[in-house]
Amino acid sequence: MRSQLIIRKSLQNLFVGYAFCIVSSIMAALFFETPIPLLFPVLIAFVFQLLIDYEKIYFLLFLSIPVSTEVFLTDHLATDLPTEPLIVGLMIVYFLILLTKPLTLDRKFFKHPLSLLILAHVFWIAVTTFTSSEIGFSLKFLLAKIWYVVTFFYFAGHLAKDEKKINFLLWLLIIPLTLATAKVILHHATLQFGFKTINEACPPFFRNHVNYAAILSVFLPFAYYLRKWSVGVKKRFLEIAFITLVFGVITAYTRAAYVALALIPFAYFIIRLRLVKLAAAIVFIALIGILSFLITENKFLELVPTDQTVAHTELSDIVSSTTELKDVSTMERYYRWIAGAEMIAKKPILGFGPGNFYHFYKHYTLNRFATYVSDNPEKSGIHNYYLMTTLEQGFIGLIIFLLLIYSTIVYGEQVYHESETQIRRDLVMAAILSTIVIDAFLLINDMIETDKIGSFFFFNIAIIVIIDLANKRDKVARESITNSTGKIENTP
Repeated sequence: MRSQLIIRKSLQNLFVGYAFCIVSSIMAALFFETPIPLLFPVLIAFVFQLLIDYEKIYFLLFLSIPVSTEVFLTDHLATDLPTEPLIVGLMIVYFLILLTKPLTLDRKFFKHPLSLLILAHVFWIAVTTFTSSEIGFSLKFLLAKIWYVVTFFYFAGHLAKDEKKINFLLWLLIIPLTLATAKVILHHATLQFGFKTINEACPPFFRNHVNYAAILSVFLPFAYYLRKWSVGVKKRFLEIAFITLVFGVITAYTRAAYVALALIPFAYFIIRLRLVKLAAAIVFIALIGILSFLITENKFLELVPTDQTVAHTELSDIVSSTTELKDVSTMERYYRWIAGAEMIAKKPILGFGPGNFYHFYKHYTLNRFATYVSDNPEKSGIHNYYLMTTLEQGFIGLIIFLLLIYSTIVYGEQVYHESETQIRRDLVMAAILSTIVIDAFLLINDMIETDKIGSFFFFNIAIIVIIDLANKRDKVARESITNSTGKIENTP
């Protein structure tokens, strides 16, 4: 009875304290004529919820990813709301769990080969941060990488132990993603689905048509997976959702999305037939051949832009100009890629430091490749994540990143074939295909450091590790039952 009175008294004190906080925040907002003080009670409620039940905050994060909005706090500082504060908060919670309740974390998850490769990836980014040409920008990059890795890989491995919890997280993604896509489609319809008006229809949930097409393409394998394993009303909703996402990709007019999705059927059969290693070897040889051809006798100079290199406003024009190498966005990529190659030659081992491409690349450009959009007022990157990794983290950073990608797909193939249930095989296949779509996008974009793509990159790897460990647990359990049954039968 006494303990109940103490608890009741404590709750009353908490209520009075929180009410005082709300009233004080309202008065401060009125006095200073700014809504910022009103965020203080929201922050307190958020921290309180994190401490008593962080799982629901994790669910809220996944629910928020498709509808997050980029907000500029200053001219040079932007954040994604509400996702970025949630990601950082959950990272802190995970570190608290690691310090106070380490035995609740699965050691096998930490020791998994893919987990070790992710640690190597982050470790090398840390090394090149402290050898960076501009350590301030690199430190921001490192911190962002850490909170994505911790929240979407390690925290996912802690909360989701099997396909049931993963399915729930995927449902939290597909509902708001479908609604956000429907909003863009309806807005775009009022603009007659124009090629040059798609960017106008994307905000506030998507930065531009590339960001919009990317998340739809990356999630499509999961949408198909969920549709396959649902029944009744859920299945009908998922059929509508799948059609909506496909239509969204088609009307996003993004070449990278079309190419990435075209790869999915080939990738599916390559994984089914256990040909991933062979396919990877062929791709590697082809890339080396293309690079060697362009470097030999400076053949890349033949790609210099001409008067016909312009920005187009119709999809048919941009497709034809791309094949003829006359599209301005393609030529601007060459301009930056050549600068990136010069930067790699300058610092091949440690690079210029993470997040430093924009601050140095104009010193290494070739003016003959410049176009009328080369001023780059939006401060965008090199538009090739592999090149960016090399020039910022050196060849060692590139090798580690390529090993992570290669091992994810190879290990995924292995887990796919070792899974004894079809639902697990389909889930792993969806994670692999989603990863391949991201890898394809990275050839002409650099999007891992965004909440809508970076989340999936590490979550996909987490899914493969989770299912792999679940398969191993089931195998041990079956062997234990078999051995115990055998002993009973052999007992005289």
